[in-house]
Amino acid sequence: MMAVAIKKVSSTANVAPHWHAHAKEIQKYGSVVEDLPHPLSVKVRAEMVALLNQLLADSITLRDMYKKHHWQVSGPTFYQLHLLFDKHFDEQVEMVDTIAERIQLLGGVTIAMGGDVAEVTRIQRPPRGREEVPVQISRLLEAHKLIIQSCLDIAEKADDAGDQGTNDLAVSDILRPNELQSWFIGQHLVEMPLILEK
Repeated sequence: MMAVAIKKVSSTANVAPHWHAHAKEIQKYGSVVEDLPHPLSVKVRAEMVALLNQLLADSITLRDMYKKHHWQVSGPTFYQLHLLFDKHFDEQVEMVDTIAERIQLLGGVTIAMGGDVAEVTRIQRPPRGREEVPVQISRLLEAHKLIIQSCLDIAEKADDAGDQGTNDLAVSDILRPNELQSWFIGQHLVEMPLILEK
């Protein structure tokens, strides 16, 4: 039988987690890391980060509105919209993450916390209570319109600045899915009888 040596833990050893850490921020919001192995200038990266953070704040707000309406939808189209709103929420989660990663890649700091997002977003805050389906959808369509316009503006500025990565993100990853979601939910506001009378 092999003897196993057991090392006695010193009574002075601190095995408790060090969870009371406080320190200064290591990078301020609104700044970009200057020395990066990236061909874009600091000025261009800072401009793109500012534009993308606004898009991020608005996209986070839209994402959360989809979850709110998923929980609070009611009426004869409840089942279809309950599922559709949740599907769109999941897709918005991916878009939010894509925008945030681009900001970090450019050397910026992402907006992240709900309170900060609420201060920055341009999307009007819905009431806490439940609203009728046409109002829910109208709110979502207004938010999509704002985000789609932002994508067009960002894509143009990024193209002018030579930032093809941000241009591609704005058009391929954010603009097109938002257009598609807008179309899907907008069709629920079309008045169409279920049966055509002759």
